[in-house]
Amino acid sequence: PYWDARGRSGDERGQWQHWAALRHPELTFRNHGIWGQRTDEIEARFDEAATGADVLLVQGGINDLAQDRPVGPAAERLEAMVVRGLGRGLRVGVCDMLPWNNGWPQREPAIRELNALIAELAARHGVTLLPFHDTLEDPDRRGRMRADWTNEDGDHPSIDGYRRLGELAFRLPD
Repeated sequence: PYWDARGRSGDERGQWQHWAALRHPELTFRNHGIWGQRTDEIEARFDEAATGADVLLVQGGINDLAQDRPVGPAAERLEAMVVRGLGRGLRVGVCDMLPWNNGWPQREPAIRELNALIAELAARHGVTLLPFHDTLEDPDRRGRMRADWTNEDGDHPSIDGYRRLGELAFRLPD
């Protein structure tokens, strides 16, 4: 069965990679996301995830903030993974953090701070930045996803939200 990033079986359309693969059938996507993991836990699995890859997309940080961890170390670990990917000769991209409806307004400043640091590290290392936050931010309710772009839990995108990410935010790193 299909397993989504939240560790539950479900609809394959509930992943942005599904929608990106429809637009780019020449690509094969592997999702190594594990529900609830922080950047330190993601970084510990880096070698397993990067083995055999040509392209690396680094995504993480929301669970650090949800677990009251500071922004700085999360950004440092994301940057370390970008650097490790580049060191392997991979084409690398980094995704910024999504709006978090259930974390708004308390976590909004930290999300914006981490996203600014992610944009800076992308520029510093010349890697592609995938604008996940702006792709799903509700223009009428800053800091939150539009109701039809988030699922009932208020934490994750809906199928339509994942479609937007795969079709609008994804681009293959140079």
